[in-house]
Order: sequence, then structure tokens, then C-alpha cells
Amino acid sequence: VQLQASGGGLVQAGDSLTLSCAASGGSVRRYTMGWFRQATGKEREFVAAFGWSGNTKYAEAVKGRFTISRDNAKNMVNLRMNSLSPDDTAVYYCGATTVVWGRVSEENMYTYWGQGTLVTVSS
Repeated sequence: VQLQASGGGLVQAGDSLTLSCAASGGSVRRYTMGWFRQATGKEREFVAAFGWSGNTKYAEAVKGRFTISRDNAKNMVNLRMNSLSPDDTAVYYCGATTVVWGRVSEENMYTYWGQGTLVTVSS
């Protein structure tokens, strides 16, 4: 499956932004779809995941502010980000995996990755 991430940009603190991850060559319903992010000088970290059965999981840092959702008709997964802060500045990546749910926050469990989309939050 090929993944295409989009929606990044420059926003101000407190603003909202929605990232999208469009899939081709396979259905997002057959995978757990995840979002990760990597800030400059830091390792890539888990943000959120949407399981094939509809489960969701969030990193503590984004819980209550970010919402991951799946659009079956468009074969894509979205990440709605509210109340953005400069700490959310990073390149955001979407990935797809078939790993068991308990390991969906582990980057190396993802088989497919999209290119990153940059989110910059100014203070």
C-alpha cells in the first residue's frame, strides 16, 4: 500500500489543523493506521493510531487535543489537531501496520510509510 500524507503548514499557537493520509493499492480498513511525528533533533514518536476494527490510541501528549479518524469512502485516515502548541512542531508521518494492537505505538512495527508533512506552530 502506498501512503500520501498532506495537510501540514504554518499555524499559530491555539490553532487547529487537519492532516490527511491517503492510501492507494490497499484498503485502510485492512490495517492499523498510525501517525508519528519527528521534531528536529529528536526521535520519531507515536502520536495516534486507528485500528482496523475501529480502536483508537493516543500518546499522552496529544490526548484530548488530537482526534484520529478513518474515511472508508476516501480510503484515508485523518488527524485533527486542536489547541496546537509550539511543542507540536514536527514532521508528521503516517504509517500502516498489521501488528497486534498492543504494539501499535512502536515505530518499527510499521511496514508502510508515507512521506512526511511539516507542521510548524508559532508562538
